[in-house]
Amino acid sequence: MNPHEPLAERLRPSSLELYVGQEQLVGRNSVLSNAISTGMLPSMILWGPPGTGKTTLAHIISQKVSRPFYNLSAINSGVKDVREVIEKARESSLFNQQGKPILFIDEIHRFSKSQQDSLLGAVEKGIITLIGATTENPSFEVISALLSRCQVYILKSLDRKELESLLQRGVDLLEKESGRKITVSETEALLRISGGDARKLLNNLELVVNSSVDKKLVVTNKIVMDCLQNVVPSYDKQGENHYDIISAFIKSMRGSDPNAAVYWLARMLKGGEDPKFIARRMLILASEDIGAANPTALVIANSCFQAVNVIGLPEGEIILSQTAVYLANSPKSNATYKAIKQANELVAKTGDLPVPMHLRNAPTKLMKEIGYGQDYQYAHDHENNFVDTEFLPNEVSGHRLYEPSNNQREAADRARLAQLWKDKYGY
Repeated sequence: MNPHEPLAERLRPSSLELYVGQEQLVGRNSVLSNAISTGMLPSMILWGPPGTGKTTLAHIISQKVSRPFYNLSAINSGVKDVREVIEKARESSLFNQQGKPILFIDEIHRFSKSQQDSLLGAVEKGIITLIGATTENPSFEVISALLSRCQVYILKSLDRKELESLLQRGVDLLEKESGRKITVSETEALLRISGGDARKLLNNLELVVNSSVDKKLVVTNKIVMDCLQNVVPSYDKQGENHYDIISAFIKSMRGSDPNAAVYWLARMLKGGEDPKFIARRMLILASEDIGAANPTALVIANSCFQAVNVIGLPEGEIILSQTAVYLANSPKSNATYKAIKQANELVAKTGDLPVPMHLRNAPTKLMKEIGYGQDYQYAHDHENNFVDTEFLPNEVSGHRLYEPSNNQREAADRARLAQLWKDKYGY
């Protein structure tokens, strides 16, 4: 064991008995556990958050089935490296009777399409068993041809009990190595900062311990925060986490929960998200999810976007917060959203129907002579600025596309429309 390696590396388990978490995969009679015990390993993609044991599991699998093991990192490997490893695997398989070699590729989502293509033949012909590890959704990041040849196993973030078990292992090893007495009296800060990442948890523990010279060290939440006060929350602006959090933000506002909306807003801002991206999404929500129930919401969201564009951060977060709370508290309706969707379907179904003659523009004498604009009745010339006339092509006359929702603002819309168009649209 190299004392200069990070604590997480020094504690990396070498057997399933020492492996923590992922019972759904490696527990008794689980799919992957059975595959390991029989040696009938499929090519696979291990998908899960950082620090959940993907690399460790790949190494344990190779040792368990006693096969040659080749390791590539997608960060610094190219097509040439892949081909060289495949050739080595082809040669070693001629002398190895225990099964085809394993090629482990860490962060396989970083491989380009051509790099992933270079793996296809070897996987398909059984020259290698591929184990790819990724933190990103393989549906988006792994080409479909390769994905179809692999089983996808999902690893979950470690729970509190599992993390505390690892924490104690870390304390035991640090005590053994240093001869010091180490007690973790409070675990909340370490667990929160780790975010379910075992590697981060152990390495942060080591950092806290090494920052003190006390022979008897008691680790508290305050000590942890003082040592790790500049830790930046995990947030990948290009990764799946980005889409998950903006999704949670939008759904919180749609669900009328201002507390959750502000929480997810803070998560994005602390992670370095572009405030204009957040403001744009609120603009969309103001129309899609609030719409006619509170038309002012769109005005507020647009003002927010313009203000954030001018002011920027950090002050812009105040405006973003105000707008998020306002949108969350607004009555909700997707009636106008559904109206345009239904209109699109109707147009796709009926095609380019001609505009009724009385609605056509007639800027020239010839157009007037052939009937353009003929019999059009100007609404303002009639009582209450309304006249009962046809505004749709005859083929789709009477199609009701806008269905007011059950809120105060649109209830008034429905009442007015019923008064004007009851016979035609049935409001």
